[in-house]
Order: sequence, then C-alpha cells, then structure tokens
Amino acid sequence: MTVAKNIKEAMAGSSFIRKMFEEGARLKAKHGAKNVFDFTLGNPNLPPPEAFRETLLDIIKNSKPGDNGYMPNIGYPDVRASVAEFISGEQEVKVTENEMIMTVGAGGALNAVFRAILDPGDEVITPVPCFVEYKFYTGNYGGVLKTVPTHPDFTLNIEAFADAINEKTKAVLINSPNNPTGQVYSKESLEKLAALLTDKEKELNKTIYLISDEPYRKIVFDGIKVPSIFACYKNSILVTSYSKDLSIPGERIGFMAVNPNAAHKEELFGGLALANRILGYVNAPALMQRAVGRLQGISVDVSEYKRKRDLLCDGLSDFGYEFTTPPGTFYLFPKSPIEDDVKFVDALREELILTVPGSGFLGPGYFRIAFCVDDDTIVNSLPGFEKVIKACR
Repeated sequence: MTVAKNIKEAMAGSSFIRKMFEEGARLKAKHGAKNVFDFTLGNPNLPPPEAFRETLLDIIKNSKPGDNGYMPNIGYPDVRASVAEFISGEQEVKVTENEMIMTVGAGGALNAVFRAILDPGDEVITPVPCFVEYKFYTGNYGGVLKTVPTHPDFTLNIEAFADAINEKTKAVLINSPNNPTGQVYSKESLEKLAALLTDKEKELNKTIYLISDEPYRKIVFDGIKVPSIFACYKNSILVTSYSKDLSIPGERIGFMAVNPNAAHKEELFGGLALANRILGYVNAPALMQRAVGRLQGISVDVSEYKRKRDLLCDGLSDFGYEFTTPPGTFYLFPKSPIEDDVKFVDALREELILTVPGSGFLGPGYFRIAFCVDDDTIVNSLPGFEKVIKACR
C-alpha cells in the first residue's frame, strides 16, 4: 500500500464539493463557461475592497530591511494588538494581543486547536449539517467527530447536545453563520448551550471547550447580529479568517483567540502557540498579517450578497422549492424535491447546473447552492431549476 490506510479511506470518500467543482471544469470545457451554471465552490466573487490593494502597495513601497525575516510564532505584536482591539468590540469582552495568535486561515487555526487539546479518543461534538472537513481535522489528532441534529430550520437543538455530552467530550464546535445552511445561532440559544456546558463541566469534573468557527461573521443580512461567544461562555476559543469578508481566500490569513476568562488560559495559549509551530504552519504569512492589521472593520459590500440571495430565493420560491432563507453567508440549503439528494443534484447537472448534495455536509435530503456568483449565472440558471423540479413532480 502506497499511502496510509486512513488516507486511502478518506480519498475514497473525498469531498463532494471538489468532485462537483472538477466536473464543472469538464462541462465548461465542453459547453462553454457561460453555459454552465456553477454553484459548487464558496469562492467569493466580489473583488477585495480597494483599501486592500492600497494597503498592499503601501506596505511594499515602504518595506524596510528585516521586514521579511522571521517573526514571533504567534504573529506580529502590533498586528495582534490591532485585531484584539477590534474583536473586543465584537465580542463585548476586553481581548489583548496576549490572547491572540495569527494563523494560516481558519483551517490552520482549527488544526492547531485540535492538536493542542485532543488526546486519542476525545470527542468533539458539532451540529449537522456541517463543513465536512471537520471530521478530518479532528481525526488528524486521534479525535472523534460526534454529530448532533439541529431543528428543521437548522437552529441549535440543545437537548441533542445534552444527550451527546459524556466523559469523552473535549469540545463543542459551532459554525455561525453556518456553512452550508446560512443559519445564525441566536444569543438565547448560545446562552442555553453555555449553561449546559457549565453544568456538564461540574458534573463530569472536566473542562469542555466551546470552539466557534466564524469566517462568515461579517456576511449577515437583514440587521442580524452575530452574538458574542466570549460573553456567553468562559472556556471558549474563537477561530476565523479574512477569506470571505475581504474576498482573499487564497491568502490563507486568519487568527485564533482565547477567551480572556478561560480557565487555565496560560497553559491553553501556550499549547496553541506550540501546536501552531510544530504543525508546520510556523506563522501566518507576513505580508498578509501587516495588511489585515490595518484593515480591521473593512469588508466587501455585503449588500451585494443579500441582493444575490434575494434574486435566487425569489426565483426558487416561485418554482416551489422549500428552504429557510439564510440570514448569513452566501449559501442556500434547500430541500431536495426527492429523497435522494445525490440523484437530484445529478438531475440538475443534466441542465448544466452544478450544486452540491447535502450528503456532502452530513445533511442528506438537501443540496447546497453557493450564490457567490455573477448575476447572469443566477438568472440564466432559473429555467433549469424550474424544469428539474417540475420533472420531479
């Protein structure tokens, strides 16, 4: 065998998203890109804010000797201070640079967190549907991803968490705004989850972390506000990236932050810093650190994504598709009109519409549409969406 057994198994069940993305490339080569309606990948289609380009040019123009050398593993102090000041407002808790680590995106941050806190056999509980890579991230360090259902509108089911937590539970992982559903968890539900975790910590005599994955935090609509995880629960860790709100996913820049009130904070922070280094990330990209340090509070025009959401939702609703209108992200997660979501996605593909089956997010019976695309893709796909649902009926 040329590769490890667990890697071979993972390859066999590799991501539906990537499979559909590759199928899109084949169909575009055959039919022409404008005739294929690709909603597979959550790749932001809005350009980065002009301030991003201006900032990069200024950093390069005024670079000094030593700027490209080694840096502190956890990131530049001035950048961490800038980020900490901004998220103190978001989180409604005073955060300093001593609770911040700059990372290689949210994926790098999550891997560092799991490397630091998990022993073999430890369980991480997450609500489904969820980002499918969570299973691999926890498995990288001997952990086990344990899933719990959500309510029909994809809001948190606290009773399901209560039933799932046991002596093996090391953390609960949430993603709000959520990929793939677009749901934003309410302050009330997070407070209930926090109360449950506090009770379970006492009952089991152990620390249970609440990890919040928030790369879509700024992409919310209709006056929605994403609640503070730090204000709800002390043993919490925030991870995020600038991929979506600055439209720079290829730059792989993000951070993780430890709740200033966390128990054993110094040991936890030290473990995160070490994990970040020994996993090979070493530190977040230097140029991008300097850039985002100056761009706190700046993001793309989120109203553009709201307009695209409404354009898509209005059309699909007229055809009879059932869905919860997403309060955040740039994803829609409708019910499949037939039980087999993979079969339904295949039917859409016959109309050159590429989506991802909900099974790829541990949410069978649904499918995901990434509407971070140009308007023509949405408008010109609508006849195909109508044709397929009519055929299913």
